[in-house]
Parts: sequence; structure tokens; C-alpha cells
Amino acid sequence: MDVLNAIGIQIITWLQNLGTGLMSPMEGLSFLGNEQFFLLVAPAIYWCFDTRLGLTAGLFLMVNANINSYLKIILHTPRPFWISTAIQHLGFEQSFGMPSGHAQNTAVVWGTLAAYFRKPWTWIASIVLIILIGISRIYLGVHFPHDILAGWIFGAITLWALIRLSEPITRWIHRQSFATQILATLAAALIIILIGVLSRLAISGFVIPEAWIQNAASSHPEEPPINPTDITGIISNAAAFFGLAAGALWMQTRGGFRISGSAAQRLGRYLLGVVGVFLFWFGLGEIFPRGETWLPYLLRFFRYSLVGLWVTALAPMLFIKVRLASRDQENNPK
Repeated sequence: MDVLNAIGIQIITWLQNLGTGLMSPMEGLSFLGNEQFFLLVAPAIYWCFDTRLGLTAGLFLMVNANINSYLKIILHTPRPFWISTAIQHLGFEQSFGMPSGHAQNTAVVWGTLAAYFRKPWTWIASIVLIILIGISRIYLGVHFPHDILAGWIFGAITLWALIRLSEPITRWIHRQSFATQILATLAAALIIILIGVLSRLAISGFVIPEAWIQNAASSHPEEPPINPTDITGIISNAAAFFGLAAGALWMQTRGGFRISGSAAQRLGRYLLGVVGVFLFWFGLGEIFPRGETWLPYLLRFFRYSLVGLWVTALAPMLFIKVRLASRDQENNPK
């Protein structure tokens, strides 16, 4: 691994020496791989284009993000700026390095979209974007090249597995009563968290080298000390998964809603919906306590569940109420 790290630092240095003019484009590309970006895109698809595709992309993202978190903790490898002062520290991350979350998430989400459209140009565009986002993470000094490669590999495997498993799981869910559906979804979310806890326990004997902590602190003194075994992200993703799935299942009992409508209606849905996401995600985040004890964990689960529930159920019901959308009469029970 030391040899790979040394080669990686040389590649990062070479990329960064191409000039600071690449800084803004690379930051923009990196943002296209952020979970925050996908959490804005998936609702837009769900509210305005295709509910099934939007829900699939959102659920796949949440599951994949936690698989990535498990792998990061189990492998517990450093970020480039944790071990080298030779590179420019153009970005900051708290988690371990391999596999890259950006690389893995983009492989899953953009791969999901390309698989949906089934057009050669969508596959080409997705692959080019996935590669460019990976390069941006290397340029910013937050990942080694082997972190990116591992992210692509695990992302491709995860996408294949999710596509294969989604249909039989969906058929099983639809055969159950609504109460069983919700309990099964909640159980899945809790299992996702449990795996995260077990991953953390698996490396309980690992001590983060003091050099990693010091290098990270000196490169970004304005940031809090690195805490790469933190599982709050795992709880957030599991809760969002539960909220998205539970909301979609509840909305189905209400007949669903039509995504058809004028461009003004679709834009109105998106703007109104994003305001709700912001209020629940950011607003409650400012009110609720933070930390690694049971109460902040519980409130975090509630907060992110509410965000997911808003996206797939509460916001669509509000859209129908204010006539930005109509109920799907074909599925609406009499």
C-alpha cells in the first residue's frame, strides 16, 4: 500500500501542477458526485419526470452510500492529505479514503439513469462524467487513484446486485399488508445501521496514527479534527432510505400522483419541494443536538426519515392540495 500511495502522490502532484485554472471546474465536477447533489436530483426526477426512476435512484443511492461507508471503515486507509504535505490540500473529508464515495455513488446513480434510458449516448455520457468526477477527486487531493478505481469497481458490483435484487424484493413487498411493508422497511433500515456499528467494532483495536490527525489539522485548521469512524452518516442514509420507502408505500395506498403537468407546474413542484427539504434537513439540523450519543442519533434518524417522507409522500400530497399535481385516478382506490 505504501508503494501505491507514493505513486498516487506523484500523480496528484502532476495533476495539480497543470494549474490553478482547473480548480473551479474540478470543484464543479466534484459537486456532481456529492450526495447532496443527488438528493436534489432524485426528488426532481420523482416529482417532475418519473416517480419509479426517482425512487429507484434515491433508494439505490442510500444503500450504496452505506455500503461505501462500511468498506471505508473496514479498510481504514488514509486520505492523501493525511499522509503527505507535498500536495496542495484543495479539499477536506472526514472519512477514510478507500473506496471513493464519489466514484462509487456516481457509478451507481449515473449507471442507474443510463440503464433506464438504454441509449448508447446516455451510457457514453454517464461513463465520461463518472471518469471526470473521479479525476476531480484526485486533483483536489482527497483521493488516491486506487481509491477511485476501487470506488468504480465496488459501484459497478453494487449496481449489478441492486438491479438483480430490486425486482424480487419489490414483488415480495407488494404482496404484503401495509403494516408489514412498513415494519419490513424499518427493519431493513435498522439492519443497515447495525452493520455500520459492527463495521466500527471490527476495527475497534485500530488507532488512527497521530501523523494523520496532525497533517489533516495543519492542512485545514478551520475544520474539526478528523473522526473517520463516525457512523452519523450511516444513520442519516438508513433513515432517508426508510423515509423514502415508507412514504412511497403510503402514497401508493392513496392512489399516487400524476407527474404530468405544464412546465410551470413541474417547476412549482420542484421549488416548493426543495423548500421543504431545506426546512427539514437544514432547519431541524440547526435545532437538534449533535454528537455521538443515543439522543442525537435518534433525532438524526427522525430528521432524515422526515426528509425522505417529505420527498415521496408529504410533498406530493401538498402538490395535489395546491393543484400543482393531480391524483392518479387509475390507481386511486374508490
